[in-house]
Order: sequence, then C-alpha cells, then structure tokens
Amino acid sequence: MAISTRHLGHTGADVTILGYGAMELRGQPRGPAIADEDAGRLLNAVLDAGISLIDTSVDYGRSEELIGRYIAHRRDEYFLASKCGCLVELPADATPPYPHDFRPANVRADVEQSLRRLGTDRLDLVQVHMSPSRAQLEADQTVETMQSLRDEGKVRFLGMSGLLPNLPDHIGMGVFDAFQIPYSAIQREHEELITAAAATGAGTLIRGGVARGAPADDKDWSRGPIGLVEGEGQRRWQASGIEDVLDGMPRMEFMLRFTLSHPALSTTIVGTSSIGHLQANVAVAEKGPLPADVYEQAKVRLGPPAG
Repeated sequence: MAISTRHLGHTGADVTILGYGAMELRGQPRGPAIADEDAGRLLNAVLDAGISLIDTSVDYGRSEELIGRYIAHRRDEYFLASKCGCLVELPADATPPYPHDFRPANVRADVEQSLRRLGTDRLDLVQVHMSPSRAQLEADQTVETMQSLRDEGKVRFLGMSGLLPNLPDHIGMGVFDAFQIPYSAIQREHEELITAAAATGAGTLIRGGVARGAPADDKDWSRGPIGLVEGEGQRRWQASGIEDVLDGMPRMEFMLRFTLSHPALSTTIVGTSSIGHLQANVAVAEKGPLPADVYEQAKVRLGPPAG
C-alpha cells in the first residue's frame, strides 16, 4: 500500500495526505531529547515511507538545520513548508507563545535564514505564523514582502498559519495559496473554514489532527488538546459516546482517519520524534478516510462544530 495524494489547491503540487511536522525535532528544553543521528534516521524514514510534505519553522529550534543536514540531498522528494514572522534569534528563556515580528526586514531575514539552514534555494511554501490580524499584515506590509520573495524565486507559494478570529479575514484577502488550520475530531471549531478556504482554490494543511485529541503514548492526553483547558479533550471524548461506533478501532487511528475524512483536506501534518510512531501513523494513513457511515455517525455523536 501507499499513502494517497491530493492536490494542494491550485498550486499544481500533489502532496501525500499525511505530512510530517518537524516541530518534534526542535530539541530540549522545548521538545523531546533527540540525538542528531536519530533525527537524521527519522527524516530519511519519513521520505522512505513516501511522505512528500515536510512542515517546519524558524521557531522550531534546530529543526531546519537538521532537515538541511540530513535530507537536503533528497530535496526533490519533498514539498518544503516553513514559516515567517518568527524572531530570527529566539531568547534562550523565551516561552510560548513566542513574540513575532511581521515587518519586512524580519520576514526577509526569516526566509533567508531558512534557506541557509535547510540547504535549499527555495521554500515551496512560506506561511505567516501565529495568525496576525489583517490590519497588522497590512500595516507591516507582510504580504508585499512575501510577494517580493516569491518574485525573486526564493518562495514558490504564500501561506497563512491561521485560526479564529482572524482566519475568515485571511481567506477573504485572496492572496494566500494555502492555509494551515488546527482541526481534530474533538476540536472542530474551524471545520467550516477549512471548506471555505478550499472553495477559494487554496490548499489546506491540517495540524493537530492527532495531537489535539488522541492519547498517544508520548503525550499526556489528560492535559487536553492545544487550545483547550486542562482535561477538556478527555471530557469531550467521553461525553460523545463515540467509542460505541468505533467497533474496537484504536483512538489514535480514529482521530487521524477522522481528520483525513474532511473532504476539503489536502494534507494533515503529524509530528513525532519516534520512528515507531511514524510507522504507525503511516499505516493508519494508508487506510485513508473513515468509512462514510462511521464518519457521519461520528459527527453526530461529537455534535456540531463550535465557533
């Protein structure tokens, strides 16, 4: 079996429905400990599994450097997405959410640094990080700077890593080729906005489809998905009675396949620092979306999207 692909909107690129999120390579103290050589083996395993999209960021510590060191020689095998608006030098004591700067000098510095670290001459997609307001984007001339970088050949497509309340404005601007949007079975606030973004011809990269709800062995699920109060993810799951329709399907498999079932999804980004978890994710992705009847029953049990 192989992971299926979908069009990334009107970009002309086809990407696997499972992408790799490289945040888990950021290293300590902000992420799991991982030796450089293990990161290299993991990144090559990502490509060997057929995954064709890698998402990273200036904010992800050594992630870009490791990608450049270990798989730059395989650059034609993957669609490479990074972010802008991040501080080029993050203070050692900084804690999330990190400060960002969307003005031209910093956006350009981000892209130039990413190109050097990633060992490439172009980013396939550069995404504005942290969903700033349209007013801030316009005041900082962020989009114009990104368009200049595109005209110079350093960037192919422009994206937004967006969320409520600003995502509808971002979609309405009509300038972004792709949107990275948080979404999972138990955090469905952006469900209709994914559809709206795709309706404009943009590609959609879904993040958090597993981490925002599935109790993976390397995550403390009791804390709840990102953006939910402590324990809320668990409460939403238990209140839904969703396990009655899963017929023994593991929770992680359901969460990932539920996300893949969204008809407007291009790809979902799942990160890990473990080859074992990577292989498990690939095996689930190869199964594809949920059966239609299970998907519809799950949406009924989980209730209408909030937001």
